[in-house]
Order: sequence, then C-alpha cells, then structure tokens
Amino acid sequence: MNKSGRKDDVFSFDKLKLDDKGLIPAVIQDYKDGTVLMLGYMNPESLRRTIKSGKTCFWSRSRREFWVKGETSGHFQIVKSIAYDCDVDALLIKVRQVGDIACHTGKRSCFYRTIRTGKKNG
Repeated sequence: MNKSGRKDDVFSFDKLKLDDKGLIPAVIQDYKDGTVLMLGYMNPESLRRTIKSGKTCFWSRSRREFWVKGETSGHFQIVKSIAYDCDVDALLIKVRQVGDIACHTGKRSCFYRTIRTGKKNG
C-alpha cells in the first residue's frame, strides 16, 4: 500500500496501451528544471532497451529502426525516471540531457516555436 492507502500500481509491459502501429508517445523532460525537451515514440522493445541501458531509445517511425538519442550527436539522454499516465497510453521520461541539446536543430528543446493566440498575457 502507498501513503494514500491504495495498492501500489505494478508496471507490466502488457499494460501499455499502444497505438495501431504498436507505439506509445514518450514525453522527454529535463529532470532538474522541468523543460519539455522532446517527444519520441517507443515500442515495448525500445522501452526495454531504455531501461536496460539507462539512455533513451526510440523507435523511428520514418526509418523503421531503433535509435538511441545522442548516438550520432553525442547528446545522450541519461534516464532519471520513467512514469506512465493514468490511462497507460503515454510515458513521461525525466532525463539529464548531455550537452543541453535535445533537438536535431541544435536547440535545447524541440518546442521552441509558439502559436500566436491573439490573447495578451495578464
């Protein structure tokens, strides 16, 4: 039992709710400051590889192959924690981003562009 008096949820790969291509979205977040760095897709095998190696491993939808973030650039993501949401259809992976660059464009985060809503702050 956890502090709230409920039974702790035990993770199992067969609980993952995968899309029709066998993938689950993984939000990658900086473990220190909470910045969302990127979004990638995993299948059960890439999640296993991530857990085993301690570095994020994704499934490339375009190349149809596994890829470890940083394998080419040297900007690895060292896993600090992995959580899954209430519906078990998304992952939140907190990482230490090596080199402080997560985006292939050279930016810290892939989310560097915004949509103007026409509303003013405040």
